[in-house]
Amino acid sequence: MNAPLPVAYDLPIAGMTCASCAGRIERALSKQPGVVTASVNLASERASVSAPAGSLTSLIQTITSAGYQVPQQQLELQLGGMTCASCAGRIERALSKQPGVVTVSVNLASERASLLVLFGTEPAALIAAVQAAGYQASPVAAPGEADSQANRLRHEQRLLLLAAVLSLPLVVPMLADLFGGHWMLPAWLQFTLATPVQFYCGARFYRAGWAALKARSGNMDQLVAIGTSAAFGLSLYLWWQAHPGHMPHLYFESAAVVITLVLLGKYLESRGKRRTGEAIRALQALRPQRALRITPQGDEDVAVEALRIGDLLRVRPGERFPADGRVSEGQSQADEALISGESLPVPKAPGDAVTGGAINGEGQLLVEVTALGAESVLARIIRQVENAQSAKAPIQKLVDRVSAVFVPAVLLIALATLAGWLLAGAALETALINAVAVLVIACPCALGLATPAAIMAGTGVAARHGILIKDAEALEIAHRVTDVAFDKTGTLTSGHPRLLHLQPAGVDEGELLRLAAALQQGSEHPLGKALLAAAGERSLTMPALTNSRSLPGRGTRGLVEGRELALGNTRLLAELGTQAGTLQAQADAWQAEGRTLSWLIETGEKPRLLGLLAFGDELKSGAAEAVTELHRLGLSCHLISGDNRGSANAVAAQLGIDQVQAEVLPADKAARVAELKRAGRQVAMVGDGLNDAPALAAADVGLAMGSGTDVAMHAAGITLMYGDPRLVPAALDISRRTWRKIRQNLFWAFIYNLIGIPLAALGLLSPVLAGAAMALSSVSVLANALLLNRWKPRLPAGSQTPGEKP
Repeated sequence: MNAPLPVAYDLPIAGMTCASCAGRIERALSKQPGVVTASVNLASERASVSAPAGSLTSLIQTITSAGYQVPQQQLELQLGGMTCASCAGRIERALSKQPGVVTVSVNLASERASLLVLFGTEPAALIAAVQAAGYQASPVAAPGEADSQANRLRHEQRLLLLAAVLSLPLVVPMLADLFGGHWMLPAWLQFTLATPVQFYCGARFYRAGWAALKARSGNMDQLVAIGTSAAFGLSLYLWWQAHPGHMPHLYFESAAVVITLVLLGKYLESRGKRRTGEAIRALQALRPQRALRITPQGDEDVAVEALRIGDLLRVRPGERFPADGRVSEGQSQADEALISGESLPVPKAPGDAVTGGAINGEGQLLVEVTALGAESVLARIIRQVENAQSAKAPIQKLVDRVSAVFVPAVLLIALATLAGWLLAGAALETALINAVAVLVIACPCALGLATPAAIMAGTGVAARHGILIKDAEALEIAHRVTDVAFDKTGTLTSGHPRLLHLQPAGVDEGELLRLAAALQQGSEHPLGKALLAAAGERSLTMPALTNSRSLPGRGTRGLVEGRELALGNTRLLAELGTQAGTLQAQADAWQAEGRTLSWLIETGEKPRLLGLLAFGDELKSGAAEAVTELHRLGLSCHLISGDNRGSANAVAAQLGIDQVQAEVLPADKAARVAELKRAGRQVAMVGDGLNDAPALAAADVGLAMGSGTDVAMHAAGITLMYGDPRLVPAALDISRRTWRKIRQNLFWAFIYNLIGIPLAALGLLSPVLAGAAMALSSVSVLANALLLNRWKPRLPAGSQTPGEKP
C-alpha cells in the first residue's frame, strides 16, 4: 500500500527571537514521524512543513512544546442546505481536510460551523470547500481578528516606554559622571527602579530562555537573561555587603539599561520585519470585501466569500473587480498596475478576462465570475510571493550551522572570561562584569535575519514592479547569470503577426487565402489567428476541415474539400520533397526583410505548391531597451527561435543581439540551452509559450512572460507579470542587488561578533555599551535590507518605469 502523499503546511509562529529559535523549531519538527521537510524563516515568522495529511495538530503541539506559539483564531460560518446529521458530518469532513483548519464543529440546529484555524486562513477557501460538498456557506463576522502583529508591536512599544522611563533616572548619574559630576541615587531607589525593568519588562527573556532550556537548547534570550541577572544579583550582593553609610558601586543601571536597549532593538526589529512584509499586505488589501450580484429579484450586496462560479456581477466605474471573471456586457478599461505592474489602462470588452482587485475604469461592466479564493490570480500572486519570502536560500544553511552552536559557544566564552580574569587576579566584580558584557554583546539575531530579511525585501519590491520570484533558490541563481536566451515570438515581438503578402502559384489570391485559412480553423497559433483574421477581413467562406493534425515545429495538415493540404515552414516544404521554383526569389526577398514564411502545399501522390504567404510581427516597445540594459550589465544575449533564419536575423539586427539560432524545433530549444550550460555559462531563458516550457526548465533560471501560458509560468523560476521585455534586466538586477545585501548583512553580522566578543572579554566594553551594540546589530541588518525598497528598474532617460503610472 502506497504511503499518503505529504501535505504542505504553512504555520505562523510567535515567540522567536533569534536564529537559534528557528533552528530549534526546525530540529523539533524534523524529528516528528512523517515529516519530509521543515524550514523556519525568522524574518517572516513562519514555518513551511511537508508532512502527512492530518498532521497539523501534532505539528502545533511540537512547536508549543519547544516553547513557542502558533497563532490561531476562531471563525464562524453560516451554513445552508443541511437536512440531517449526515449533512453536518459531511461538512465537518470537508472542512477538516482544508489546510490551516485545526478543529471544526458543525451545529445542525443553528446551521453554523465553528472553526479554530491558523491565523490568516482565508474564509474563501473554507466556503469553497463547503460549496464543493453541495452546501452553502457565508462568513460570520468574528471578534478578535485584528492584526496580531500590530497588537504585538503596540505591546512591545508599551514595554519599551516603561523600561525607558524607569531606566532614565539610572542613566543620568552615569552620564553626569562623564562630565565630572559625582552623585548617585540611593541604593534603595536604584533597586526600586531597576526591579520592574528586570522582572516585568524583561520577563520575555526569562520565559523564552526557560523554554529553550527545557528543550535543551540555547538562544539569545538566555544570554540576556543570564547577563542582566548576573549584574542585578551582583548589585544586590554588593549592597548587602556594604558598610552602613558607605555607598557601594552598584550595577542596577547596567542591567536595566541593557534590557531597555535590547527591548529597543527588538521593537525596531519587529517594525523592520513588518515593513519587509508590506508587499504581501499591499496585495491583500486589494481584495474587495463586497460584491454587487445580479439576481432575478434584482441586485444584491453580498460578501465576496458568498460568491460562486458563474455568478453575474455588476461592477460600476471606479470599483475594484470583486473576483476574476469574464466581461459579459459593457465597455471599459481596467487599471491593473498594482496586480500586474502594467502601467497603462487595459481595454475591456465582452469576452475579455478581468482580474479581481483591478480597478474598473469609466464604464459599467457586467462580469461573470470564473475563479474564486485560492484559484484567483491575486491569490496565486500572493501565494507565490509568500512562498518566495518563506523559502530558505542555500547560503542560509551555513548560517543555520553557525547559529546552532552560537549560544553554547558564547556561554563557554563567558565562563572562560570569568575564569581568566579571576586567575589574573582581578576582583570578582570585575571578572563578572566582563563576563556579563560577553553575554550581552553576542547577537545571533543579526545572523538569523541577514538572509531572510534581504530576501523578503527583494522579492517584495520586485513584486511591486511586476516581477514574481518563485523561491530563494531562483533568486540566488539569477544573480550569477552570464547569458540570457530569448524566444522571439511573444517575447521580443508582440506575438500578434499580421498577414502581409501572398504569392499564389496556380491559384488566385482569394483561393490561396481561403484554403490556407481553412487549415487553421480552431488554431491558437499566432500565424493561424493572423490567417483567420485576414480571411475574415475579406469575408471569405471557409470550407470544412477534416483529419487535421499538427506537425510540431513544421506546420499543420488536413483534408479540405477532398484535397490533402499542408501549410508550414521551409522545413516542411523540404520534407514533402516540393521545390519552391519561381517563388524562391520572392521567398528570399521577404525572408531578408525578416518576414515569417508559410508554404501551402497540396500533398498526395505528387505534391504541388499552391502558394507562399508572408507574415510580419512588430517588435515590443521595450525590447531594444531591454537588450541594451542587459549588455550594460555585462550579459551576453542569444536569440533561439523556431522562426526562419531571415526573420530571426532581422530581429536580432534591430536589437543588437549577436548570437542567433533560428529554425530550432521546440524540443531542441532545451538542447541549445544545455549546450550553453555545458560551456560553463549560467543561462537564463526567457519565453512565454507552451513550446518554451522545456527550455525554461532546462535553463539555470527560467523567466516566463506573464502574458504567456500557465505551463511556461510553472516551469520558470521567475514570472514577469506582463509582457514588457524590460522586466528581464530588471529581474536580474534586483536579484544581484538582493544578493549583494545578503553578503553585506552576513559580513557585518559575522564581523560584529568576531570583533565585539573579544573586546568584551578583554574588558574593553561595559555591559551598557555591549547592550547598545547588540541592539544596533539587528537593526542595522534590517535597515540595510530595507534599502532595497527604494529600488526601481533602471531605464534610459525619459522612459517610464514598468509598474509606474504615467
